[in-house]
Amino acid sequence: MPHPLDNHPILRMNGAGNEILVLDLRGTDHVLAPEEARAIAAAPGLRFDQLMALHDPREAGDDAFMRIYNIDGSLSGACGNGARCVAYALAREGRERLSLATDAGRIETRREAETVFTVDMGRPRLDWRDIPLAREADTRAVALEPAAPGAPAQFSAVSMGNPHAVFFVDDAQAVPLASLGRAIECHPLFPERANVSFAQILSRDDILLRVWERGTGATKACGSAACATLVSAARAGLTERRARLRLPGGDLFIEWRADDHVLMTGPVEFEFETRLTAKLFEGAAA
Repeated sequence: MPHPLDNHPILRMNGAGNEILVLDLRGTDHVLAPEEARAIAAAPGLRFDQLMALHDPREAGDDAFMRIYNIDGSLSGACGNGARCVAYALAREGRERLSLATDAGRIETRREAETVFTVDMGRPRLDWRDIPLAREADTRAVALEPAAPGAPAQFSAVSMGNPHAVFFVDDAQAVPLASLGRAIECHPLFPERANVSFAQILSRDDILLRVWERGTGATKACGSAACATLVSAARAGLTERRARLRLPGGDLFIEWRADDHVLMTGPVEFEFETRLTAKLFEGAAA
């Protein structure tokens, strides 16, 4: 029996440098297994930070239901850069606005220019139970206990559909991202692991950011981390509620509106379209 993804098209894109694949599974009942996601990531040219798998909508008014895979096959609750790439892909069908449902909530997108999209990431979750943390804490300033060698003593915790730990530092470029990110991602304070951000405040509307994503590692950009960082900085009185976030792959513009929704605006780039083959999945779960 042929593999259901044999000869199935897949798009490679990036959002501010965030490496994204878009796999449109609408009209099928196939759900990508973690082993299949890892097999795709191992194929030449298809390594990804996140893979966005689109399924038929579950509710009226939605354009698709979306599952988001990290490179290790684990699921992510949100990916703003990936959502912009999906918006670009579906704009080819004439859709300028989208409603994309995920297990973590609904994401709305709109097209601003040919390759620029805004994503409404919804409301930040700020209660320690919603992030989640392993113990009660004021999420504006959580003590990192037990301490991680070389890490700042405290962080801000936010969920943007996935858990984020934001550390404010004097020099984000000097942070040993790989060692600290790996250690903090799996810290016992985070029962579901965490995305780890190191943010340097340049001015009240400008932030330099480096991110370690759970299940992926260091990435050139992370949209949900940029949103979590702006929320954390505004809560701490370090910035206004709108700022430019400078990431290694490009700039994102984040606004935490008065209605509590966080909006992210940034670019996408289409790289190529190819097709999957059954051979790719040999040894992977179907």
